[in-house]
Amino acid sequence: MTVKVDIKALFEAGVHFGHKTSRWHPKMAPYIHSKRQDSHIIDLTKTAEALDEALPFLTSVAASGKQVLFVGTRKQVKDIVKAAAEKVNQPYVTERWIGGMLTNVATVNQQTKKLKDLERKLGNGDLEQRFNKLEVQRFREEAEELEIKYGGIKNLNGRPGAIVVVDVLADDGAVKEANVLGVPVVGVVDTNVNPSAIQYVVPGNDDAIKGTQLLLDYFSAAVAEGATKKGEA
Repeated sequence: MTVKVDIKALFEAGVHFGHKTSRWHPKMAPYIHSKRQDSHIIDLTKTAEALDEALPFLTSVAASGKQVLFVGTRKQVKDIVKAAAEKVNQPYVTERWIGGMLTNVATVNQQTKKLKDLERKLGNGDLEQRFNKLEVQRFREEAEELEIKYGGIKNLNGRPGAIVVVDVLADDGAVKEANVLGVPVVGVVDTNVNPSAIQYVVPGNDDAIKGTQLLLDYFSAAVAEGATKKGEA
C-alpha cells in the first residue's frame, strides 16, 4: 500500500477528540485512549491501525472494477464528501439519503434514467424544439430537482463494492441498507456510536471538518491507487 497514514497529521487535524464521556457508547471502549476533562480521547494508534486495514480494502475494491459509494449528508461535510468522490470519479450521496437508494434498485434506476434523459434532451435542444419556454423551464426545474436527489448516483453501476460513511450516526440509513445487501461499510466512528454494524471501523472525530477532510483524502487516495491497478486484481 502506497497510502501512508501519519499519526501526527491525525493529531493535528483533531481526529482524536471524542464526545463527552456522558454520551459514550461502551462498545467504543477499545478505541478510547483516555479522558480529558469531560470528553473522551480516541487512541490514534487504533485509528492508524484501522486505516491500515480499511485503505488496502478500498484499493482492492477499486482495482476489481467495483465502485465505492461516498456518503455524507450533514451540511458541514457534504461539499468535501462530494469533492472527494468526484476527484476519483466515484458515486456519492451528499443530500438526504432516500430510503431504497441501494435496496430499491428498480425505482432508483427509473429516476436516474429520467434525469439522464432530461439532461440529454436539454443539452441537444430537443425540448426547445418541441415545447414552449414555460414548459422547457418546467423540465429544467424537474432536472434540477432530480440532480439534487440522484445526481451523485446517476452513474452508479449496480451494487457498489463498498460504501464510505463519514458520519455513521447521521447516515444510519445508508449503513442499514449496505448491511442488508452485504456491502462492506468503511465508517468514521466517534465515541458515541455503536460500531457493530460497521465492517471497517475507523475511530475518529466525526465533527471536525479538518479531520474529516484528512480521512477523506486517505480514502480517495486508496481508491485512486486501486484505479491504477484495475485489471490486475
